[in-house]
Amino acid sequence: MRVHQILNSKSDDSVMTIKPGMTVAAAAELLSSKRIGAVIVSPDGKKPAGILSERDIVRELGRKGPACMSELVDDIMTADPVGCRKDQTADEVLEQMTNGRFRHMPVMEGDDMVGLISIGDVVKARLSELSMEKEALEGMIMGH
Repeated sequence: MRVHQILNSKSDDSVMTIKPGMTVAAAAELLSSKRIGAVIVSPDGKKPAGILSERDIVRELGRKGPACMSELVDDIMTADPVGCRKDQTADEVLEQMTNGRFRHMPVMEGDDMVGLISIGDVVKARLSELSMEKEALEGMIMGH
């Protein structure tokens, strides 16, 4: 399965973004209200300057306490996040996520972001693919 197929299977393919210069508190509010695990930091909604996850915020809370909530997302985001292309396979993306130890990846077409996939999206797609392969093999074994 390819990344474009994973994007097509998502019920909501929009990407939540927040502008540089916003506070960590604003980002946390967005993550909470949208029930998402990460937000892309982007000045224009197309070019990702960084990514900020729940884990980033919790890490800063642990280091600095609640004072970090008034800091800017620019200060704690992961700058220049690793992206993928729509033609990459689920296995390639899973390997990148596993090796890089991150759970969200912007999908890029050239310099523009066209989607965001999570490790959950990729695992769901792989499980669906494996289920179809299993059914096909069972059908061959049974002679159907």
